[in-house]
Amino acid sequence: METLSSSLLPKNTPSLDIPLSRTILNRNPQIKFTANSSFSQPLKKLIKQKFAVQTLTSPRETIVQERKRRTKTSLHEKIYMPLEDLFSRFSRHSSLPQFVDPKQVLSGNFAPVDELPPTACDIVEGSLPLCLDGAYIQNGPNPQFMPRSPFHIADGDGMLHSIKISQGKATFSSRFVRTYKYLLEHELGYPVFPNPVAALAYTKLTAHMVITIARVLTGQLKLLINGFGTANTSLALFGGHLFALIESDLPYAMKITSDGDIITIGRHDLHCRKGFMDMMTAHPKIDPDTGEAFAFRNFAVPPFMTYFRIDSNGRKQKEVPIFSLKRASFSHDFAVTKNFAIFPDTQIVVNPLEVIRGRSMMRVDLHKTPRLGVLPRYAVDESDMYWIDVPGLNVLHVVNAWEEDDGNRIVIMATNLFGIEHALEAIELTQSSMERIVIDVKEKIVTRYPVSNRNLDFGVINPKYGQKKTRYIYAADLEGMPKMAGVVKLDLSLSPADCTVACHMYGPGCYGSEPIFVAREPNNPAADEDDGYLLSYVYNENTQESKFLVMDAKSPTLEIVAAVKLPRRVPHGFHSIFVKESDLQKL
Repeated sequence: METLSSSLLPKNTPSLDIPLSRTILNRNPQIKFTANSSFSQPLKKLIKQKFAVQTLTSPRETIVQERKRRTKTSLHEKIYMPLEDLFSRFSRHSSLPQFVDPKQVLSGNFAPVDELPPTACDIVEGSLPLCLDGAYIQNGPNPQFMPRSPFHIADGDGMLHSIKISQGKATFSSRFVRTYKYLLEHELGYPVFPNPVAALAYTKLTAHMVITIARVLTGQLKLLINGFGTANTSLALFGGHLFALIESDLPYAMKITSDGDIITIGRHDLHCRKGFMDMMTAHPKIDPDTGEAFAFRNFAVPPFMTYFRIDSNGRKQKEVPIFSLKRASFSHDFAVTKNFAIFPDTQIVVNPLEVIRGRSMMRVDLHKTPRLGVLPRYAVDESDMYWIDVPGLNVLHVVNAWEEDDGNRIVIMATNLFGIEHALEAIELTQSSMERIVIDVKEKIVTRYPVSNRNLDFGVINPKYGQKKTRYIYAADLEGMPKMAGVVKLDLSLSPADCTVACHMYGPGCYGSEPIFVAREPNNPAADEDDGYLLSYVYNENTQESKFLVMDAKSPTLEIVAAVKLPRRVPHGFHSIFVKESDLQKL
């Protein structure tokens, strides 16, 4: 086994057989520490231990650290690893459903990739507009190790793929988000964490659940302190930080360096650490005028939903538990306007007690009627909240929301998931309808209008128009979730029957990432709402290569104005963001 060169250790340090795989991070440090108490102290301690070889000052400290590491891993190696091997060998003799079979799930462009340090890219078509001064970043699942148990596509470790643009030149980089899960498994050299989505959606996980509980009880997994999220879903910029998010954990603060590298700063508690229930939605809503962020969390026991606000300084405010939600459901997104917060209650339900009966904790209840809950934006409790039944509405992603008629009408642009019965086991068979959802605040009734007959999701707007009436939406045209075959432009001022005014399909076997709009003149108040560019990664299955595309948002064909060849493929991901250079410098 290759070991760490003694030239990197302090003088007179005795030779230690420390695997090089455990010192990879020392060559490319990815963590920055500050005195800010809002970052997880136990996690900072764990990360510092990973950097011990680089920072030790005496041979004795080196030996002590190595003994601690060996003690920490002894239970994993002597007890839990053999049990995992036993169950893994047993599971190989029984077939897994395709949606949780790692060999099936992690194929094609869903297969994981290694990290890539900042690498210069070639522009192969056109030129990059000067207004693209910043970074386009995609977040998505990318398992560090081949899973040893049932695995869902949403269970992979978070990896950010960033293309930093400066003065018409591009630099690409891919890095894991250094979560507690990633760091601990990297230290051990194999996966030990449960795959939560697979555990929720698939019943035959009892043995692995028992092992996980044992690891928690013996202190091998400190999930209640450090969390268990993968930070693999989305990205958001608020409170002076760029966050990588997943709804099962707190956000992780990230940084893009001047040379285009990606650094994990740490798990952030929003200046209000409470305990094991610390988590938040992957889709906070940011008010572009006030800088406030609004969020919620789901939980499997009462209160099943909790709403909260984060001020412009990134400090979490008083929580509002929502006890009127009588059972746990999967609410992935929500809407916020100037005066209201609106929450979907979908037909995907969660009940941990179902495990006792050998059933999945998460399932689709077709007998349940979906609802929308309306709460005042600055509510201090839920006394003014009401729920409206909306049959057939299972909101997946909210694009934007605003108020009309002096606040008496709420308009929400969102995707509605058809074929909800396939949502857990065959998501590619579902269809997403982009809809205009109108709530009459006085009458407490809801009307809905589809705005396209295409299978659309991952909709975005000009971010300047967040929580304001929007004319244009740009959405991914799906061949099957999450494979995005093209991008469509919708003009909401047209007849609601079909608002499509422009379309760009990537071609046979080509699939993109979430399109992001960047204004050509972001500081020009007179600029048209659609005066800007759409950005996306596009993977070509035929050549197994990826490109970064820049499209003219005003063009009736969404014409390509620049294409950048990436140094390697970008796996299918979830959500993306563009962060301008002036904001990158403040992180």
